Amino acid sequence: MAAASEINVEQKLKALYKLQVIDSKIDKLKSVRGELPMEVIDLEDEIEGLETRLVNIKTEIKQLEEGIGANKAKIVDSKALSKKYEKQLENVKNNREFEALNKEIEIQGLEVQAADKRIKNFQFEIEQKKLSVETLAVELEGRKIDLKTKKGELDNIIEETDKEEKDLMKIRSKAVTVTEERLYSSYEKIRKSVKNGIGVAMILRDSCGGCFAKIPPQKQSDIKQRKKILVCEHCGRVLVDNQLAEEVSL
Repeated sequence: MAAASEINVEQKLKALYKLQVIDSKIDKLKSVRGELPMEVIDLEDEIEGLETRLVNIKTEIKQLEEGIGANKAKIVDSKALSKKYEKQLENVKNNREFEALNKEIEIQGLEVQAADKRIKNFQFEIEQKKLSVETLAVELEGRKIDLKTKKGELDNIIEETDKEEKDLMKIRSKAVTVTEERLYSSYEKIRKSVKNGIGVAMILRDSCGGCFAKIPPQKQSDIKQRKKILVCEHCGRVLVDNQLAEEVSL
């Protein structure tokens, strides 16, 4: 960037306003994209969320299927034990052994009933989750189609404006080198704090071209003389006269 002592106030103002003209053109090119970049990002996030949900549900289905397998194995084991105890009943020696074996057979019967109930519950959960998978898969496919469309629109716009934006960025880089560092920092700070991106404003109908606050006649006169950097008292934007703006070209 240029040192403060190398250029006079008028040159500083022209360098700064030229930067504003360039940035306004770049802003206009970017505005053509509208909400498309954010829409693309939102769709990508939504798709990622849907895919994660699908993976989680499929994992839950697998765990439920494993649970069914484990309970089926439990039924087989319990029935085998029941048969074992029933076989032992043939050789009982007293009522105590008889009651104990019958108790064990009853317990294994209850184990079979409990396992069977768990299997039915798991099967019901699996069916519900499979319906969720189908619904999510349809929703995911729709979002992917939307994303492809939005990306296509955005890519077309970027392709149409890319060369002009790159050319402007080259001009901007050169403009920054001849802009006083202190002024450039203030300009960037103002641009980031306002919606319209105007850090250097012309006087329009006796008002600041950025915030439209009235500029006193004496201050307008001082601005036209270009002897010092003057800013809008209401918004802090650097002010330039219309004639200076007309003298600046890219």
